[in-house]
Amino acid sequence: MASATELAVWLLTASGLVVVFYYVVININYLLIHSLSLLELRDDVRESEWNPPFRPFQSPFYPGMAVLVPAYNEEATITESLRSLLTLNYPDTEIVVVNDGSTDDTLEVLRREFDLAPLDAEIPYDVPSEPIRGTYRSETHESLLVVDKENGGKSDALNAGLWLTDKELFCAVDSDTIIERDALLQIVRPFLRDPQRVVATGGTVRVANDCVVEDGVVEEVHLPKTGLPGLQVMEYLRAFYSGRLGLDRLKGLILISGAFGVFRSDYARETGGYRHDTITEDFDIVVRLHRYLMENDIEYDVEFVPEPVAWTEVPSSRRVLGRQRRRWYRGMLETLVTHRGMLFNPKYGRVGTYILPVFAAAEALGPLIEGFGYLLLPIAVYLGVLNFEFFLVFFLLTTGLGVFLWWFGIFSEVWSYNRYDHPVQIVRLLWYGVLENFGYRQYKTYLAWRGLVEYLRGEQSWGTMERAGFGGGEERE
Repeated sequence: MASATELAVWLLTASGLVVVFYYVVININYLLIHSLSLLELRDDVRESEWNPPFRPFQSPFYPGMAVLVPAYNEEATITESLRSLLTLNYPDTEIVVVNDGSTDDTLEVLRREFDLAPLDAEIPYDVPSEPIRGTYRSETHESLLVVDKENGGKSDALNAGLWLTDKELFCAVDSDTIIERDALLQIVRPFLRDPQRVVATGGTVRVANDCVVEDGVVEEVHLPKTGLPGLQVMEYLRAFYSGRLGLDRLKGLILISGAFGVFRSDYARETGGYRHDTITEDFDIVVRLHRYLMENDIEYDVEFVPEPVAWTEVPSSRRVLGRQRRRWYRGMLETLVTHRGMLFNPKYGRVGTYILPVFAAAEALGPLIEGFGYLLLPIAVYLGVLNFEFFLVFFLLTTGLGVFLWWFGIFSEVWSYNRYDHPVQIVRLLWYGVLENFGYRQYKTYLAWRGLVEYLRGEQSWGTMERAGFGGGEERE
């Protein structure tokens, strides 16, 4: 009996040390990436202050840009989103909306609001997507092309748009996204600076909930009135102003948000376009680009540009948020497993030897180990294995560091482009940074464990993202 007790104590002690060691290592990496993000943000702010000696909108040097908009049951937001896209300041754009077999009135809304006329010409080549039922061109907006196809998922819809455009670049956006008018001019700058090396760029995504949107333009920036979307504002600030910028500084950006990213069309087609068997196609295509280009010894850059902004609606109910985050987690595991051959492989440079391993440890294993620690440490205190004073100090330190890292994103926001410029908004953001550590963070670890179980069970469902539409209202299917 004594030996069993001693073994249990030893296991608890060893497990606790593993949790503490993990926490220290991961947060050292977080601090490194956050520090590098400040240097990158400083350079980006300086570059954004430069004004070209010509009128960008009228320049003939900008490459053609196709804006691909996959739409499935998006009747609530599609009109405002397209109005925004049609007013973008860019000299050569084509807006390609792909209605992916919507079961609501998405196509009817498009016909009514944008005067669609069917195109009689047949598609002269095979498109790697589900059958296309029809194509339409707007009679009032010549740059608007609508593709109606059978349902095949977001990746399938993006491939249909990618193969039906002849533009040099394409911008993949969500149909619930509003892009600021000068955003394309800003996000394309790396392509102008080095058109041979740059293969993809990503911009910043912000939360549109409770903002005032008129004619597809965010006229007034407000923080969400409820806590759940407000906490997500903090998440987005940290993810883009710290995570993306730090990875960009390391020349290892592996994440470009599906809500707002620009890619070279030729390389995207050469890698097979978007995979149909993944639920996080935005993560997968960036990793595949890294892999393809390094395997073929092609010099390239994938860059993050913080100035251009796209606004998106985030979940305002715990049920919808949980469904979204579990899907994100399953997709992340799926992509990491698919590309596991890159992990610790010097053939793939710093992406293989550092970026992907640290990402896997922090984002895939991190929530699982953290959730395990939430159960383990109180048990250790109860059994007397862990001193209560040590437990309290450790909890305060971890919470304090968590608050610091979240406030890091707020500092970057205030120091740079500062869309939340009212003092009351800044105070609320600081409060959200504290509040996140008491309940919300623990809830996300629970969702990660549920996502792991769903992944192991082979769950592939996308889930319905319920939206209220820009301007508020109740969430609906």
